[in-house]
Amino acid sequence: MTPVAAPSDRRFRRARLKPARRRGRLKALIWPAIKYPAIGIALIYAGYRSGDAILQRQALDIDHIVVDGNDRLSADEVMDTLDGMRGENIVWTDLSAWRQRLFAHPWVQNAWLRRSLPSTVRVFVSERAPMALGRSDGELFLIDGSGIVIDRYGPAYSDLDLPIVDGLLPQGPEKPADGARVNLAARLIGSLESRPDLLQRLSQVDVTDAHNAVVTLTDDPAVIYLGEQRFLERLRRYVEIGEALKAREPEIDYADMRLDDRIIVRPPPEGRRPVRPASRAPAVNRLNVP
Repeated sequence: MTPVAAPSDRRFRRARLKPARRRGRLKALIWPAIKYPAIGIALIYAGYRSGDAILQRQALDIDHIVVDGNDRLSADEVMDTLDGMRGENIVWTDLSAWRQRLFAHPWVQNAWLRRSLPSTVRVFVSERAPMALGRSDGELFLIDGSGIVIDRYGPAYSDLDLPIVDGLLPQGPEKPADGARVNLAARLIGSLESRPDLLQRLSQVDVTDAHNAVVTLTDDPAVIYLGEQRFLERLRRYVEIGEALKAREPEIDYADMRLDDRIIVRPPPEGRRPVRPASRAPAVNRLNVP
């Protein structure tokens, strides 16, 4: 069999592949000259951006805390409660957590915290309103309308004119106030707000019986039973007929106003005279308080 000679394909001759090698060598020479300066420029830019970010982050550190709405609670006390906030990043600091810390202070009823860029946090405080002076073991404590013990009564609160309430703290100030008794006292005092003249005369309240508020007035030694409703109407009725009652009974031990169709009055037992009630908030130097 005669062999057949196949024509060679000139496209695959070596001469046609040599120019590609020259381009590869040229790329190998040029690439490092491009790559390394580019890396250097990128590093310089990254360093610049990092430094700029650090400066921006420092500019957003909390540097000022402004307190508003406080009266009895001093700004320093608020700052002590928020100790550690200053220096934190204003964007990332957890204002909800700081707000919860403020609630630990007995004077704080509510609080709001707001960011004010670049470095200020504004704190708005709503304080508790003392309703009465709760008495326990001979000591007096400021108590609000929900039964929260705010603080021990002392010289700093001598300007407060509040009635003394017995029976709110049967287990002492460390234990929660009794809810039913707090409700009775709060409803009684609240009902007299429309008559400031009567509220001003209210000296002492006893809510030991959660269904019967017993009161005494600043200028009358008689004990007055008001029950658990219609406090203003019953107290006003007693005041209106007080002169007539005293004309018949010059000395009254107690007056029971719980029966709306009649009044039960009892004179003091033989040999005992009623004691004139103390003022609403006794002078601090007569109390066993610091």
